[in-house]
Order: sequence, then C-alpha cells, then structure tokens
Amino acid sequence: MEKVRIGFVGVGYMGQVAHLRNYATLDDCEVVAIAELRRSLGKKVGTRYGVAKVYVNHEEMLKEEELDGIVAVQEFRRHGLMLPELAKAGIPIFHEKPLASTVETGRRIVEAVEGAGTWQMAGYHKRSDPATMYAKAEVERLKETGELGAMKYVRVFIARGDWVANGATDLLKADEPPAKLEEDPPPKDMDEPTYREFMNFNVYFCHQIDLLRHLLGESYAVKYADPSGVVFGAESESGIPGVIEMAPYSMSVGWEESALVCFERGYVKVELPAPLAMNRAGRVEILRDLGKESTPEKIVPQLPTVHAMRQQAMNFLAAIRGKMKPMCDGREALECLERVREYFRLWKGV
Repeated sequence: MEKVRIGFVGVGYMGQVAHLRNYATLDDCEVVAIAELRRSLGKKVGTRYGVAKVYVNHEEMLKEEELDGIVAVQEFRRHGLMLPELAKAGIPIFHEKPLASTVETGRRIVEAVEGAGTWQMAGYHKRSDPATMYAKAEVERLKETGELGAMKYVRVFIARGDWVANGATDLLKADEPPAKLEEDPPPKDMDEPTYREFMNFNVYFCHQIDLLRHLLGESYAVKYADPSGVVFGAESESGIPGVIEMAPYSMSVGWEESALVCFERGYVKVELPAPLAMNRAGRVEILRDLGKESTPEKIVPQLPTVHAMRQQAMNFLAAIRGKMKPMCDGREALECLERVREYFRLWKGV
C-alpha cells in the first residue's frame, strides 16, 4: 500500500491532541474519514486536518469507506460496546487504554476481535517512547548476552504532575454538549463508590502496570499492596521482583516518571516526559561495570526528537504494513487489566 488509509472514530480531546494531529502529518498515512457524533466538531476538525469525509457515526463510515485501519478514541467505559462492533470490519483497530472497565468486558473484547480475524493495539504509549524502545532493546540484548549478569529487579516510578505540558493549545472544541451514551455494565462485586475508585485507579496507573510487564519481558503476579496506595509489589514468572511507586507526591508544574531495570553489574534507566509534551522523547542512561579489568561507564544515547504519541502512530502504521507486531496487543492489554484488578483486590479487599 502506498499510504495507509485510516478512519477515526472520535475526535474529541485525546482524539485530536494525542492522535489525529500525528496521523494527519505522517507521510505514509492518509486519514480518509472521521466519525464524530458532534456534527459541528467533526466538520471543524475535518477542515483543519484536510479530511474530506466526515460522518456522524462509525456505521456510516465503515459502510462507505475502504480502510486499512481504525483509530477509535473512545471512553474506555464504552469499549465493550464499541470495539466488537468495529472489529466486524475485519481490519486492525487502535484504541486508547485501558482495555475496559472490567476484566469480564475485557475478555469479551479480545475474544470478539480475535473472532473477527483481526487484531487490536492498545494505546500504552509509554512503550512507544523512543527512550523505552531503546531501553527495551538493550534490556533484551543484555538478557541474551549475560554481559552484566542476571536481571535482578525492575522499578517504575511516577509522581502526579502536569500531564498536558501545554500540549493542547490547538484543541478545537465542540459547539454542542457531548451525547449521553450507554456504558459497559459495572462489575457485580463492587458498589458504585468502589467502582468509581477502581476506574480512577485503572485509568491513571494502568500505564505503569503495563510498563512493568513490558520491561520484565514476562508475566508477573501482584504480591503486595500497601494500605496507603503507594507501593505495588510484584514477582515475575522467573522470580524477578518488581515495584511500582505510585504518586508518593505531586507537583503543580512538571512531570516525573522513570523506570529502572537492574542487572548484577549495571542498569538501564529510563526517564519519561509528560504524556502530551511535544517533540520530546525520554532519556536513557546505561551503567556498565564489567569488572576490575575495565573502567565502569555510563552511556546516555542521543535519541530522536519524536514524542511517544507520534511514535505510537508510526508503530501502528508499521504493524498494519506487517513490519512489526503491535506494541501492545489485546492479550497484553487484558493481562494489564487483570493485574489492575488483582492489585485492587489486595489493596481494598474487594
């Protein structure tokens, strides 16, 4: 294919600032259609980004357009209703994280997508930051060569801060209020206040829970949840301990997020920018200490000035072309949701 033909389902806040402005400016992509319930917003967004076809719903768009992929930026509490419908088109789907609001709904989604003979990629953009991609490749290389010894520990840290980082200044707003839409059913084992708390935790910390899995390179079980809600303790299938420190402090300005992968004689460290920060990748630092006959060194590679959301779009297009696997497929997204639920059960006893 000369250009990958993409259709957008939803061009609200995240649809625009995290996704559409990236796809619309990539040379190997053509955004051919938009489906947006708010007619005036759809027209304004289509005009700005040069998208001629604007539909009021996804049914009309899929009926009329020949697409190579769908970017569905929907409220995750509607994924169980929306994603199986989109999967019927039989083409790859990118959707925002988390996979769903309950594990049961998440399992239904994955089964529906796989049953339709296609695949999905969840928007865990931390995986697509150039810093994470570099670090992941280096971690896998070190595991293969053993030059720094065995992997010993993985730590992920995040502090609450300014996640927008002035990255939404070009947002187009709707003239009409959002429609009141049906949502997926809540879990049967939670009352409404507990469910709201679970959803808030899920949408905020699922990134770090997924990043821990990604850097470990294998599944893990949640082993500890401290009562304050700060420390998340885990152990991987091969016995590697992992910890997530979840917002022990917050900031009104700035953003602090990092990951540390330790080996016996060194480490790979990643520092990540705010999610919507533009034209900025994270930072990688590598410590190598090969012993008495060599000088220990720290390496800081110079990474391209591409932010994670844009690289994520590039990765989805590459996956559609068959050049790589999706960065986080449905099964991995489901596994993340299961770990969220596992932690919440330990933390809240529900």
